[in-house]
Amino acid sequence: MKSISELTDFYYKTLYPVLQELEKEREAVKSRVIKLGISYLIIAAFIGVVILRYSNGEIDMFLFFCFAAFTLGAILYKYLVKGYKSTFKEKIIAPLIKELDENLEYLPKRHIDETYFTRSRLFTSRPDRVSGNDYIHGKIDGVPIQLSDFHAEKRHQDSKNNTSWTTMFQGLFIVSEFNKNFKGQTVVLPDRAQSTFGDLVGNWLQSNNFSRSELVKMDNPEFEKEFVVYSTDQVEARYILTHTLMQKLLHYQKQSKHPLYASFVGGNIYLAIAYNKDLFEASVFHSLLKYKIAMEYLKTLHLAVGVVKELNLNQKLWSKI
Repeated sequence: MKSISELTDFYYKTLYPVLQELEKEREAVKSRVIKLGISYLIIAAFIGVVILRYSNGEIDMFLFFCFAAFTLGAILYKYLVKGYKSTFKEKIIAPLIKELDENLEYLPKRHIDETYFTRSRLFTSRPDRVSGNDYIHGKIDGVPIQLSDFHAEKRHQDSKNNTSWTTMFQGLFIVSEFNKNFKGQTVVLPDRAQSTFGDLVGNWLQSNNFSRSELVKMDNPEFEKEFVVYSTDQVEARYILTHTLMQKLLHYQKQSKHPLYASFVGGNIYLAIAYNKDLFEASVFHSLLKYKIAMEYLKTLHLAVGVVKELNLNQKLWSKI
């Protein structure tokens, strides 16, 4: 697996001419989006004023129009940028992933299967709708790994049969083989209760989380501050979460700068890193030639795939049972 510096060299030495051509396409798409966007807003505003004037004060009709106009605008925007974003993934992201490690395959329109999300036990219920993209799979140092952007949602229905959706999880979901088959299930979650309510109330809330297994208290104060651990086997949980592994999970979270979830189930480690955006989507409003934008893509990619090296998953600490 290549280092960040090696990826950066490849990005600028090999992909920069491609980026310059893509920059022309980005500017053209950006101009088109702005012009059509302004025209669309003027037309929508005119229709909105007409509706308000002739609807006899019925605000529901106006609100329905605003919702419909917003939805149509979002669809129009996605249509306008679809070609550019697809080209970016084909000509930039795909070569970067192959350069990172030749054993990896990139399928931009696919995502991790829902069964892995459910099997991870990171979330206490099954999603009603899932979506995602940017699926990467293969082996790093001989260790199987797969990851993708993943969005899981729950459906809600009120007394009037109106349906709404809430996000269970949105972000990067990673599955990799670990070094041991586990008899139990150990889950590591962001410690929101203790950080929000303090040690006393937070500990009480953690201990009385009836949707989870038994609370496991770890002997690492820094880890305890950031995470809460639940397991069906206290002894096994401490066997898995060595001091070294706890430090690596802390380091991995600091690198990602986003909430980190981890679980150890059936010989696999599952990692979920919450983001509120697709990680490898190109924005038409930011130049790909800027160093900061380029490094954001490179670091995200390296961090996502580098979980095997970061957590030393290729070291045979235990033999498979």
